[in-house]
Amino acid sequence: MAIKKSELYSSLWKGCDELRGGMDASQYKDYVLVLLFVKYVSDKYAGQPDALIEVPEGGSFKDMLALKGDKEIGDKINKIIARLAEANDLKGVIDVADFNDADKLGKGKEMQDRLSNLVSIFDAPGLNFSSNRAEGDDILGDAYEYLMRHFATESGKSKGQFYTPAEVSRIMAKVIGINATKSQSQTIYDPTCGSGSLLLKAADESKTGVTIYGQEMDNATAALAKMNMILHDNPTAEIWQDNTLAHPYFKEKDGSLKLHDFVVANPPFSTKAWSNGFDPANDLYERFADGIPPAKNGDYAFLLHIIRSLKSTGKGAVILPHGVLFRGGAEGFIRRNIIRKGYIKGIIGLPANLFYGTGIPACIIVLDKENAAGRAGLFMIDASKGYVKDGNKNRLRHQDIHKIVDVFNKQLAQPKYARMVSVAEIEANDYNLNIPRYIDSSETEDLQDIAAHLQGGIPNADIAGMAAYWQVFPTLQKELFERGTRLGYSQMKEAAAQVKPTIFAHPEFVHYTQAVSDLFQRWKANNTARLKGISQDAHPKELIELLSEDLLQTFAEVKLIDQYDVYQHLMSYWSDTMQDDVYLIEADGWQAGNDASNGLIPPQLIIARYFAAERDAIAQLETERDAITRQMEELDEEHGGEDGLLAEARNDKGKLTKVSVAARLKDIKNDADGAEERKQLNAYLTLIEQESAASKKVKDAQKQLDAKVAAQYAKLSADDIQTLVVDDKWLTTLAADVQTELDRVSQALTGRIKQLAERYAEPLPQLAAEVAMLNAKVEAHLMKMGFTL
Repeated sequence: MAIKKSELYSSLWKGCDELRGGMDASQYKDYVLVLLFVKYVSDKYAGQPDALIEVPEGGSFKDMLALKGDKEIGDKINKIIARLAEANDLKGVIDVADFNDADKLGKGKEMQDRLSNLVSIFDAPGLNFSSNRAEGDDILGDAYEYLMRHFATESGKSKGQFYTPAEVSRIMAKVIGINATKSQSQTIYDPTCGSGSLLLKAADESKTGVTIYGQEMDNATAALAKMNMILHDNPTAEIWQDNTLAHPYFKEKDGSLKLHDFVVANPPFSTKAWSNGFDPANDLYERFADGIPPAKNGDYAFLLHIIRSLKSTGKGAVILPHGVLFRGGAEGFIRRNIIRKGYIKGIIGLPANLFYGTGIPACIIVLDKENAAGRAGLFMIDASKGYVKDGNKNRLRHQDIHKIVDVFNKQLAQPKYARMVSVAEIEANDYNLNIPRYIDSSETEDLQDIAAHLQGGIPNADIAGMAAYWQVFPTLQKELFERGTRLGYSQMKEAAAQVKPTIFAHPEFVHYTQAVSDLFQRWKANNTARLKGISQDAHPKELIELLSEDLLQTFAEVKLIDQYDVYQHLMSYWSDTMQDDVYLIEADGWQAGNDASNGLIPPQLIIARYFAAERDAIAQLETERDAITRQMEELDEEHGGEDGLLAEARNDKGKLTKVSVAARLKDIKNDADGAEERKQLNAYLTLIEQESAASKKVKDAQKQLDAKVAAQYAKLSADDIQTLVVDDKWLTTLAADVQTELDRVSQALTGRIKQLAERYAEPLPQLAAEVAMLNAKVEAHLMKMGFTL
């Protein structure tokens, strides 16, 4: 039975994190990722002649496993890694972490146990890379991504810069046009590549494959990037460790910078020592012809290096802090020059607190040399409001990523979100690119109408503000509003309580909800066979791409509902549930096993389809039991007080039980004055017995149902399982999600109308008259009591 991917990765992280010892996550990652590397190459290449990676005798993960419990495990792991490194020219790459460091891993038995347990974690059955999948569905890629995100999260503000969030990497990859590559000889370059995650995400977007180049200043991080390339089947990628600005490594034969088809980068923000090791005024590579950046801020140094590293047809994307868009001085001079040359295709403003090394907001500057000469404008997007909180960071959702990419690549103007800004307009703003100058993304203020507060009526301007609804429900407005007594104002035709029923019963609203439901049914019909056809040859990531794009297109023209909101429902459900289900089906086929332990078919699905009558019978028994319980509570409330007839029947814990009530009855059986107390005690005792009997019926019925459900699992055919999983589980959930979007439409419309009706329901003179009347009543009462104001 396959294990869920989400459970595998979470248990992997939890186990590794518990064994961290005396290190923070930024150091511990070097140990964990080396073990992941050794495990991967051992599974994939051991025993294979002419393999890309040679796994020598005594240099495999199997050799590490044999050391569990060995007193010299740390030293011997170092030797195993050294053999593997020496055989593959990986010295200084995979042997950076010292597995015999007592300060970090503990001394003696502590180190022995910690390393033994750590090696055991990677021996999990689910972490078998011998048949590493293609098409991006490999467990390794997802395991690596999961670990890197968690290491970055835990590494602290100053140490998380080795990782660019995958969501941002995907946007950059999709807006530079790398999917249109014609040949694997085309190149992509990252001058500050960190662990290589951004480079890999961009390269993955290419249909033909590309040649990868990266440079990273930090030694351990550069080693991580080299391992990462091998882990992701890019062993020929060139990664170099050195300072990119002072000592760029990749050069042409004549000594000039090597030029690339694509460049992506997430350089360190506003680094102060950027010019260490060289003189920018006499730069050998002519990078600063458009101006020399400020001595204490290297943002433009990296941008100019990237521009210089692009071919004349090159495309690029770089993440930089918002300050590069508007700071003056030397940076303003450089910005004017590169805008005039047309190098900047567009700017995407991102939410704050996305990145692990900083909380400040950043932007993606998209570069395009090929079309620079004729560029008349820059396309700007303000995506700063589209995100979800994820722990102490913000994270872009699937819908945010897709919307940014669609809008940017199609150059779609959208109010408060995106538009093309002419170079002339930018020039008029002194080449300031601060996004709020060009896109006002602030919420529209809900203005109060003073005249309506004084004289009553609902302003027609507020009603017109709901124009999006009236376009879909053109006659509904007349059902709800009528002309008021003053020009420019209307009044409600219905009482506030009738607004919702009126909307729901209106033919246009009924037609709209049916049309949306029909769209989902159309998507369902298009994709049910695809879902039921999942096999062990399936590519889950390919599947969700097809499903989600079809859903997005299906809802593209729907008014009032954002197609990206519907898309997000599917993607969230995929992440939470469907993905695990699909990988289980891919591994095991359409079989449920003899229980619900893997979560593919929860018991409630079996019950709903096969044992609804039994479920309803149990519900009826529970209702009967609960009715008895309520009678007991009512009797206790009436007679259970301090001086009540049931007060003396409580046990030491203050409870009324069968034993305590029976004991009290025995105590007062001969009490001449206790007739009424005995009556109430007997009534309560009878209810206790009835409740006990009713509870037993529920328990027995539930036990019988559980047995039937367990037996039913073994009887399920592949067709039965497909019906349960696809129809009853996946599609039913997604249909409910679409309904929530319909509910949101109706709630927003109803809520706004009620808000306006209540806001102007009582004009100020009416309120003043009511206040005056109440004041007069109070004064009259005070006078009767002999007081005067």
